[in-house]
Amino acid sequence: MDHPPTNPDERARRLYDLTAARAGRAVLAGYSTSFGLGSRLLGARARADIEAVYALVRIADEIVDTYRGSDAGALLDELEAQTARALESGYSTNLVVHAFAATARRTGIGHDELDPFFASMRADLTVRVHDRASFEAYVHGSAEVVGLMCLAVFLNADRLPGEPVRRGDERLRAGAQALGAAFQKTNFLRDLGDDSGALGRSYFPGIAPGSLTQSQLDAILAEIAADLETARGALPGLPRRARVAVDATLGLYERLLHQIAASPPAEVLARRARVGTPRKLAVVAGAVARQSRGPA
Repeated sequence: MDHPPTNPDERARRLYDLTAARAGRAVLAGYSTSFGLGSRLLGARARADIEAVYALVRIADEIVDTYRGSDAGALLDELEAQTARALESGYSTNLVVHAFAATARRTGIGHDELDPFFASMRADLTVRVHDRASFEAYVHGSAEVVGLMCLAVFLNADRLPGEPVRRGDERLRAGAQALGAAFQKTNFLRDLGDDSGALGRSYFPGIAPGSLTQSQLDAILAEIAADLETARGALPGLPRRARVAVDATLGLYERLLHQIAASPPAEVLARRARVGTPRKLAVVAGAVARQSRGPA
């Protein structure tokens, strides 16, 4: 159990850390309902760490997707540099970066994850149409490594000071990468119309902006289903609360895919699929019921 700090400097540092953590929580609450709903099933430490990871990823994404100014590349470079400095020092004047660095230093997240992530974000500034090689590299950096960051959080939430960082076995890491890939590809599919119209991007190889055939849609859905199967296969290796949260989030994305699969391609391009709140709550309740019967 944590004890309140008595040293004035320690109290000030703790206040800054808590304020930074609240900034991450605010970013997640403002941008994601599905991811946010799943994170509420985690313990306090893991939830704060997931919020910190999400917030950094979201800010980078906003630079390349929403701001898109002529200096977007410079802003992304500065965010990456801030993050690298904070990994070394444990401190940043950017509250979101400060919270992320605290999480990364405690859970073992480092440049193996961050370098490909920022490379993928930078690709959004220049690449408009992807081939298979660039698509796979983009998904790895923008999503698979984020899955690995989340796995690091789940495995190290209860790690005591001085204990070695837990990395996870090959099956867990493959499941984490597949989870990130499935979520990213689903979001690409949901945003197919907006990405091609507003941003002029085409992520899926072989699909021209603004077009989608039934056979192309079926192939994408099959690819995502294979990722989800790999991710589900790794669930038993996660700590219980992480298992519940991931199961719930998987269920929400599977529901989205079900809606997309039931829609003709023209509708997929025209309307962003959403899951209503009652359905979301039912999916989460089902995950809690399933995983409560599993091992601790």
